[in-house]
Amino acid sequence: MKIGDICTKICSGGTPTSSVIEYYNGNIPWLNTKEICFNRVYSTEKNITQLGYESSAAKLIPRNSVIIAMYGATAAKCCINKIPLTTNQACCNLIIDEAKSDYNFVYYYMCSKYNELQSLANGAAQQNLNTQIIKDFELPSLSLTNQKAIAAVLSALDDKIEVNRAINKNLEATAQAIFKSWFIDFEPFGGIMPADWKKDSLSNIAKYTNGLAMQNYRPVAGDIGLPVLKIKELRQGMCDTDSDLCSSEIDKEFIIHDGDVIFSWSGSLLVDLWCGGICGLNQHLFKVTSDIYDKWFYYSWTQHHLVQFQTIASAKATTMGHIKRGDLEKATVVIPSQEDYQSIGNLLKPIYDTIISNKVENKRLAEIRDALLPKLMSGEIDVSQVKI
Repeated sequence: MKIGDICTKICSGGTPTSSVIEYYNGNIPWLNTKEICFNRVYSTEKNITQLGYESSAAKLIPRNSVIIAMYGATAAKCCINKIPLTTNQACCNLIIDEAKSDYNFVYYYMCSKYNELQSLANGAAQQNLNTQIIKDFELPSLSLTNQKAIAAVLSALDDKIEVNRAINKNLEATAQAIFKSWFIDFEPFGGIMPADWKKDSLSNIAKYTNGLAMQNYRPVAGDIGLPVLKIKELRQGMCDTDSDLCSSEIDKEFIIHDGDVIFSWSGSLLVDLWCGGICGLNQHLFKVTSDIYDKWFYYSWTQHHLVQFQTIASAKATTMGHIKRGDLEKATVVIPSQEDYQSIGNLLKPIYDTIISNKVENKRLAEIRDALLPKLMSGEIDVSQVKI
């Protein structure tokens, strides 16, 4: 059985002319392949207008289709769209015939065959995937009942991951509201900063350690190495089989652990509590630490200034957007009295501890899912014996 046998339609998409502003910022979701990373898609970075849709080869893809990137950095990766959307031309959109196959099963099977599919894209004669290659890709001949049973086990793990993400999103919003109330609006003090509080700079409350040019620190023979944390990994929250490797003997200052605060200061500026496992810190990212202040404090202040830093970076039109250490020095923070610091910490520290705990749990759930995936697909593990 081939992919083409279980689809009602297989198609690519299209891109409205980017220079025509009337084609964008509409209400039709438009998916770029860079957003595809073995995930469920509930929203897209860009939306197009009806005019943009009609002017291009974009097609409206129904929810619960399986979308595979055909070329680019994410080639052979796939996702499921949980909303109707359009895609660019580098996407192969599989609209599954529900009478013939389970869309979740097809999605998980294609996830398990990522390396095999990627090798077809990287062959000497064929540098990209195309719809015909994907149509001809073989699927196992399993009954629909068995497909649904396998997909249900794997989906249950992804459901738990999504619940934790939703909880963390709410916790982050709560933490930011508390931070704003105390440090920006001074609500507990009638809107006036207390006399025993003081102002300082971001660079004085934490150490911002830039990563290494990891191409100069490759693993030597006999060293399995560490995955390299770059902006791509920070954005997706994990390292993967495509991540570079560095020597495991690098200085421990540049080794990242779960719960570390990471700030990418060049390209895509973002701040995150990394929970993707031990890795090596690449250049263009800061590891943020402090011997004086707690994580909740320097993370919150770095996060607070992120929009300002993004504005500074976007103004550098002739180079890749970035900030300088001088921008950290100019970023103002407010340091409370010791008593107030303790009171605020009692509110914020448990929130961020829970966020980190949930992210670490998600990593464990993903590892279980990824370990089960090939074994369920091959029949090595009987799906009826798996309890989630």
